[in-house]
Amino acid sequence: MTEYTQIIATKADGIATITLNRPEKMNAYTRTMGQEIMAAMDDIDADDSVRAVIFTGSGERAFCAGADLTPEGGGQVFSDPTQVDDLSDTRVRDGGGLLTLRLFESKKPLISACNGVAVGVGATMQLAMDIRLASATARYGFVFARRGIVPEAASSWFLPRIVGISQALEWCYTGRIFDAEEAKAGGLVRSIHAPEDLLHAAKRLALEIAENTSAISVAMTRAMMWRLASADHPMEAHKIDSRAIYRLSRGADAKEGIASFLEKRRPMYPGKVSADMPDFYPWWDERPYA
Repeated sequence: MTEYTQIIATKADGIATITLNRPEKMNAYTRTMGQEIMAAMDDIDADDSVRAVIFTGSGERAFCAGADLTPEGGGQVFSDPTQVDDLSDTRVRDGGGLLTLRLFESKKPLISACNGVAVGVGATMQLAMDIRLASATARYGFVFARRGIVPEAASSWFLPRIVGISQALEWCYTGRIFDAEEAKAGGLVRSIHAPEDLLHAAKRLALEIAENTSAISVAMTRAMMWRLASADHPMEAHKIDSRAIYRLSRGADAKEGIASFLEKRRPMYPGKVSADMPDFYPWWDERPYA
C-alpha cells in the first residue's frame, strides 16, 4: 500500500489495518491524517482482496486524543482562518465530517479497536465505524461543549442512532471523559478487552467476516442498514430488500452459498465488490462529499 506520514496502512489475510500514527502527539488528528485515511479507504474499497478494515492507534496511550490544537497541528485542522461570509463556501466544511462521510460510504465493514484515549474527533470518527471494541484502558469524551463548540464529524446524526438520544445528549451536554465500562453500558462499544488482547479480538471478528461471507452481501447489507434504518416507512426497506434478494439470489455468490452449505465446506465466493454489485447500486442520491 501507499506510504503515509501520519497513518500506517497494512493488508494481510483479507484484512486491512489502519493505524493512526502520531504516538508522540497521542495520535492527535490533523487535516493531513484525515486526508491519508480517506486515501487509504479509496485504495481499500478498490481492492477486492480486502474484506474488512480495522482501525486502531499507535502506542499504548491513545487511539486519538482529538484535534491537534497546537500551533504545529491546529492550522491543519480548522477551516481557512480567512473570514468567510458565505456559509456554503467549501472552506467552512468540517474536516471530521469529510472523514466520517467517507467512512459512511465504505463498501467494507469497519471495526474500531480503541486502544486508549479517544476524545473529540477521536471519538466521533469511530461513530461511522460498524463495530467498536475497546481496551480496558480506553477513555472517551465528546468534549465540544467544554471547548465552546458543538459536536462535529456528523456525530449529531451518528451518535443518537447508536446509543439513543438521551445518552447522546448526556455525554455531549457534560463533555465529560468516561471509561470503557460506561461506554459499553451506554451502547457505544461492543466489548472490552485487555490491552494485549484487543487487536486479536478485532482480527478474530474481521476473519469471521472475511472467511465466511460474500463480499457483495456484506457491502449491500452495510449500505442498507446505515441508510434504511432512518427511512420514513418500512416500505422503503422493502423496496430495496426485494430488488437485492431478486438480483443476488440469481448470482454466483448465492449459488456458492447454497452449494457450500449442502456440501458442508467453507464457501469460496467469486463475486467482486468492484465489478459485481447489483445494477441498482447505489440507489441513493449522489454522495454527500466532494
